[in-house]
Amino acid sequence: MIRAEHCCACSSPPGPTLAPYRDWTWIACPVALPPTIPQGAVLHLPTLRIHQGTVRADLAYTHAVPKTRRTGHTVALGVDWGLNTLLSAGAARLHADKTITSPGSGGMFRTAGVLAKQHRLRRLSEHLHAKADHYRRLIGDDTDHPLTAGALALADEIRHVSARRSNLNNALAQAAARWTVDQAIAAEASVIYVEDLRSMEARGMGRTMNIRLSQQVRGRIVDRMRHLAAEVGIAVVTVPARDTSRHCPQCLVPLRHRKAPDRPTTPGWKWALCPSCGYQGDRDTGAWKRIAARGLTHQAKTVADRTGGALVIRSVVDGLEAEAVITPITGTGRDRSKTGPTRPRTARPTPRRRRTPSPTGPQGPAGKRPEGHAHTDRTRLPRAAHRHQDVTTTSTPTTGHRPRGTALGAGFHLHAHASPPRWAEPPPDPTVRTGPLS
Repeated sequence: MIRAEHCCACSSPPGPTLAPYRDWTWIACPVALPPTIPQGAVLHLPTLRIHQGTVRADLAYTHAVPKTRRTGHTVALGVDWGLNTLLSAGAARLHADKTITSPGSGGMFRTAGVLAKQHRLRRLSEHLHAKADHYRRLIGDDTDHPLTAGALALADEIRHVSARRSNLNNALAQAAARWTVDQAIAAEASVIYVEDLRSMEARGMGRTMNIRLSQQVRGRIVDRMRHLAAEVGIAVVTVPARDTSRHCPQCLVPLRHRKAPDRPTTPGWKWALCPSCGYQGDRDTGAWKRIAARGLTHQAKTVADRTGGALVIRSVVDGLEAEAVITPITGTGRDRSKTGPTRPRTARPTPRRRRTPSPTGPQGPAGKRPEGHAHTDRTRLPRAAHRHQDVTTTSTPTTGHRPRGTALGAGFHLHAHASPPRWAEPPPDPTVRTGPLS
């Protein structure tokens, strides 16, 4: 039977005034337990605190979890860090003949909106700190300066923005860690290999600066990842990140990075092409394949960190790195090679939706839209068209030209103008048959 609540006893004075300890009385406080606490957990002494007029109880508990292991892994989840895509992850399998395959295409954890909000809050925090420093220089040692009240209000605003940034980082770390562990559970992986960005040094920055940049949000994600993975018996190991995005995961030849798969001659960084084996794919996809393969081949090099006990792979061995290649999986479906002429088939495509007439209905605003087309009898522009355009808009209409469809921000927002669709009647399609099938 799962416990729904826990009863704790605490002593308190009989009234709001101070009283000797011998006059204190014991009070039973029932605490509702959330469903996240396991059934066999051992509860510890709670800590009571007041939050917004209510009493909160911080209750710690201990429960048994499966033991993680350093070696003996056959299925691993590789995790790669990205810029626009925060996380890219996928599973790799180590077979008995020492070959490594990747059964799936992996997944991505995109947080472009959250990262954009983080960037805005960081810029706002920098602006507020600069303004507070300017106020501090103007006030000096004068306690009766007229800017003192403004400086106090500015300090409160800085604390508010800092709390927003901290809450956003915590929510992002929890969501990213939960997603990664769920991916490992779904793939039945026993280990998660994460690239260690502290081993990377960007140009113009030292090791200390790279460690600080890595530990801002990504450090919290890894900490949450270790905590959530330990509950299900999955080990989290950091591996060196050197050349994971540079070399091909199938033959270890340096890749050629291009802008997009349909633009193979335009230099870029998102799409990777191998000039040797013909492999091509997303840059982050190749990176997590390399990370998973490197971790599986370097299992014997996994050690525990002395400071925190985290599992790490500190260096890359050339002999083991040569075996860290992903073997492509050949198709096992039926043979579809052509052995004779194609059997003729009568093509009877389904009529297009816009060619199918709409049912008749009442005229007016309550009627149905004819044949999937947009309304063509609009007599007045939307309200956004009458707003005043500022200098920050994409285009400013001149005196002699005021286009009706895009006048003054009639699109989806004031910085992008879009004409309302006014389709003409499409020409008849001879390939579409609307008559009887016989």
